[in-house]
Amino acid sequence: MEIPRVILLILDSVGVGELPDAAKYGDTGSSTLPNVAKAVGGLHLPNLEKMGLGNIVPIEGVSPQDRCRAGWGKMAEKSPGKDTTTGHWEMMGIILQRPFPVYPDGFPDQIIDAFEQRIGTKVIGNKAASGTEIIQELGREHMATGYPIVYTSADSVFQVAAHEEIISVDKLYALCEIARELLQGEHGVGRVIARPFLGSPGAFWRTERRRDFSLPPSQPTLLDRLQGAGYIVFGIGKIPDIFAGRGISRSLPAHGNSEVLEAVLTAMRELQEPGLIFANFVDFDMLWGHRNDSQGYASGLEALDSQLPVIIENMAPRDLLIITADHGCDPTTPSTDHSREYVPLLVLGADASGCVPLGVRETFADVAASIAEFLGLKWEGAGTSFWGSLKP
Repeated sequence: MEIPRVILLILDSVGVGELPDAAKYGDTGSSTLPNVAKAVGGLHLPNLEKMGLGNIVPIEGVSPQDRCRAGWGKMAEKSPGKDTTTGHWEMMGIILQRPFPVYPDGFPDQIIDAFEQRIGTKVIGNKAASGTEIIQELGREHMATGYPIVYTSADSVFQVAAHEEIISVDKLYALCEIARELLQGEHGVGRVIARPFLGSPGAFWRTERRRDFSLPPSQPTLLDRLQGAGYIVFGIGKIPDIFAGRGISRSLPAHGNSEVLEAVLTAMRELQEPGLIFANFVDFDMLWGHRNDSQGYASGLEALDSQLPVIIENMAPRDLLIITADHGCDPTTPSTDHSREYVPLLVLGADASGCVPLGVRETFADVAASIAEFLGLKWEGAGTSFWGSLKP
């Protein structure tokens, strides 16, 4: 019997144009994918082009296709905010009524004092900063004092950076678990993030042993519903952390896009029953978006495009492939923060009609509703399924 499976790939930060309320977030003019294409003189994305990427918005080098292979459209984020947790939670059916708290001027004394008391030492930093820049700025002091570096960004995050030879990675994780316990309620940031680094003054670099400590979802998600109904859910890369492990049957660690791709292929080989493979390609956001590296961003997109055929060729007859994003992070703007943007939507499957316009979806939660319908699960949460438009 043919087995229905969904492969959901999140191209982290690959937005396709500002949302109507982008000005409220300081993101007027942000349009990650089109602006990257323009900045590098055009993108070569033949496989995404065949799927219909160029039908969604004008992208230099990516032509619209009359006979594209996939359903195509774009999605608006209904929840307030533009962070990773909000985007992924909405995609799994949670629409937030208020954004996670942010701290552009650093965390209040009550939070820092309580954290210092619990960990038994002072901290340094406590401001909004680029993660790569703050370790260059405060790394020497950190190594001399042993004090961890605390910082935030425009996102709802409490980040703790430490040199691995000064504070072990396990100890850093323990510090972050303490911060997670403290940051609840009014100060319940979306994520506490451990940021280990190595190197010497003037030449520090962040390692791949980052770990996120997220709030558990505020209500049941599609992942919870799937797992409760006996479906298997593979969480790849940072997906398990974003959902605090909830609704994840099996976690596959992966650092960087190439490892995520290999983990997706592993999951496709191993999942032999109905279920979901949920993966996040983090490098677009982490390596290139936040560092305003348009050329790196473009090269990363072209590398992933060249690897898409191996995923498509390994799809079984009842597999459904969904490619989308969680927010924007336009590297062509002065900001290094996430941007409030529409995200692309491409849906490909042997049982799905090709080149179907899916329109402008009102919420990312349409993904949850569509996956539920495709897998035969009754869904009473947010979102409207687009699967009916794709049935042959």
